[in-house]
Amino acid sequence: MNSTEPDWDLYRSFLAVLREGSLSGAARALGLTQPTIGRHIDALEQALGLSLFTRSQSGFIATDDAHALQPYADTLAAASSALLRAASGLGRGAEAQLQGTVRVTASEVVSVEVLPPILARLRASHPGLTIELAVSNRMENLLRRDADIAVRMQRPEQDVLVARRIGNIDLGFHARRDYLERHGTPHSWEELARHTLIGIDSENAFTRKLQPLLSGLAGCNYAVRSDSDLVHLASIRAGLGIGICQVRLAARDPALVRVVPELLTIPLDTWLAMHENLRANPACAAVYSALAAGLDDYINGN
Repeated sequence: MNSTEPDWDLYRSFLAVLREGSLSGAARALGLTQPTIGRHIDALEQALGLSLFTRSQSGFIATDDAHALQPYADTLAAASSALLRAASGLGRGAEAQLQGTVRVTASEVVSVEVLPPILARLRASHPGLTIELAVSNRMENLLRRDADIAVRMQRPEQDVLVARRIGNIDLGFHARRDYLERHGTPHSWEELARHTLIGIDSENAFTRKLQPLLSGLAGCNYAVRSDSDLVHLASIRAGLGIGICQVRLAARDPALVRVVPELLTIPLDTWLAMHENLRANPACAAVYSALAAGLDDYINGN
């Protein structure tokens, strides 16, 4: 291995080839030429003393060594992006402190249905802010700085995070009113199981926790399955059948009716989290405060 530390541009090209699968794809993604990307890969392999890709007519195939190094390169990329976001809100004087870029991550339903009005009010007060919204149902790593602020449905465990509990977002069964007029309103697990049901497609940690709560539907056939919460919500709104969605969200739509609330209420413990190093960043502090107030209003109905 070469004692000279490789330039960051080499790692950036390495990640691009990993993600795109070819020099040409990486070149388009980074706005560079294909020969430049090729030189970067050759230089990185020489510096590390490793073969990172197998060259073939179909593209560049990552080796086991490349896959082993990818998490570290991802961390470098996240740190670089975080540094630029943090710097964007600093050094402009008191008159321009609320400028900069802040990256927020939240689940798809929260990102699409809950956050836009909050962000609209925030931007009206602070037009110099830019929000990067990472829509994801997975746990983004705030320690690695994949995002600056996260809306999470569980309590953050890391001590270096500033976390605020907002409250519970309750989930329950819902259907459109005209669907119930056509098919009747269920009052028991047995009656519910005979309806058109909208359910989860694949098993994960969250659905495994739900299984005991949904034991009354064990063995029933779901008419529609999807892992997308937005698909569930859209299906309920379309009158397709009965599914689970946020109670507060459904309450906004007079066409939606909650059914068998006595059988099922799933509380999602909702938290807002940020790395403690960002508390001194004016842009991050402003976004954190606005999200906390907006989510509190949404959940608690203030």
